[in-house]
Amino acid sequence: MEMEKLRKIIAEVLSIDPEEIDEDMSFVDDLGADSLDIFQIIMGIEEEFDVAIDETAANDIVTVKQAYMALRSSKED
Repeated sequence: MEMEKLRKIIAEVLSIDPEEIDEDMSFVDDLGADSLDIFQIIMGIEEEFDVAIDETAANDIVTVKQAYMALRSSKED
């Protein structure tokens, strides 16, 4: 459920089909995102799930799975 919402957020920011997004994909290399896109994705995650992702953790997000793990970690805090 959370991964589906995460894919939807990523798809909206990058204007792609959510079905094309795999958790092992790199935002930059595989999905063509730039730093602003990644920032918008993180902001979307924080808004959708009502969480705050630590700035240090946000800077380390490179893949879809890392974004998901940051989300999970922030929900536990």
